[in-house]
Amino acid sequence: MKMKNGIIECSSCHSKLLSPTKSVSRAYDKYRDRVSSKQRFFNTLLVVGDCILVGLQPVLVYMSKVDGKFKFSPVSVNFQTEVAKVLFAVIMLIFQARHQRVGEKPMLSISTFVHAARANALLAVPAFLYAINNYLKFTMQLYFNPATVKMLSNLKVLVIAVLLKIIMKRRFSIIQWEALALLLIGITVNQLRSVPEGASSIGLPVATVAYVFTGIFVIVPSLASVFNEYALKSQYDTSIYLQNLFLYGYGAIFNFLAILGITIFQGPSKLNIFEGHSKATMLLIFNNAAQGILSSFFFKYADTILKKYSSTVATIFTGIASAILFGHTLTVNFVLGISVVFISMHQFFSTLSKVKELPKTGKLDAIDEQDDHRSKDPFINMSGANDEASHRIIDERQPLLPR
Repeated sequence: MKMKNGIIECSSCHSKLLSPTKSVSRAYDKYRDRVSSKQRFFNTLLVVGDCILVGLQPVLVYMSKVDGKFKFSPVSVNFQTEVAKVLFAVIMLIFQARHQRVGEKPMLSISTFVHAARANALLAVPAFLYAINNYLKFTMQLYFNPATVKMLSNLKVLVIAVLLKIIMKRRFSIIQWEALALLLIGITVNQLRSVPEGASSIGLPVATVAYVFTGIFVIVPSLASVFNEYALKSQYDTSIYLQNLFLYGYGAIFNFLAILGITIFQGPSKLNIFEGHSKATMLLIFNNAAQGILSSFFFKYADTILKKYSSTVATIFTGIASAILFGHTLTVNFVLGISVVFISMHQFFSTLSKVKELPKTGKLDAIDEQDDHRSKDPFINMSGANDEASHRIIDERQPLLPR
């Protein structure tokens, strides 16, 4: 067989098949086929937990400000969050290793760790992008109130959909693209007159600075989420706690390097990572750590789109909480925007919007125009002792959402 441009061509019959390159979708398909009611209940708990944690995050950031500013270094909070997640991953990895079955390869052996570290080296990319994004979360709070920050973050869904289509070959129906357009409209409605007029920061209008940060705030985490999902699913058989150990370890390293850089330019006092911390700050660290851990389960066992829609639901919680705690007004724009977002969510996940899946066996009609009798030649399946060597097509582009 020969491979060209992601297509496998059989040297015997010259039929052409989609290449199952990285076992990203394929590994997940095996999982999806055996999803039980318990797993669906677990996914529901993930969504509920994510809504609470994501909704609380901007509120806790807002509570951490003193006179509109942060008394602590946001990078230090991010570093402590990554350290907390590393500790959690280590504890869970030890617990998992103690409950291994007899005969299984030891999870805590040096050879297993080194092999897994090499196989999961791609996790360094999302870790670096997350380090940038986590700092931007604090910066965004200087320009928008918590509910507005949450709504702006929902713009990531549209960017993520495009990246999933490009990187992971996801397919979306016209109805689903329309649902994403509705989501964008809902966010826009909420954003009308959200930026105070006449205010300024660092010599530029607030609107200019805010929207520059918004662009970065949307693109960077979107890339991080898609690369994270790709990296986790491409090594599906690796323990998620071991993968988290690498991801959070890289994140801690990048944030520590940032602290060292700040110390060099601003003085040794910046090495005190606990400076300016309060109870709200410690709650923020715990919340961010729990949120990051939940996200890894979404990316490996569910889907990035599902994760972002879950975060969208948290907008309601954030808006209500900020109104109760800080007196922010829930405007008509906010209510209308949320309504459109819910319509978008229902439309995107509706059974009528699903992409029609290609049959699991057969040929690509647009590529292969060979006679059917040639595909039935017994010689073709001589090497077909297993599924991966047969002519069965694995559709890498089919949706990864659990059913």
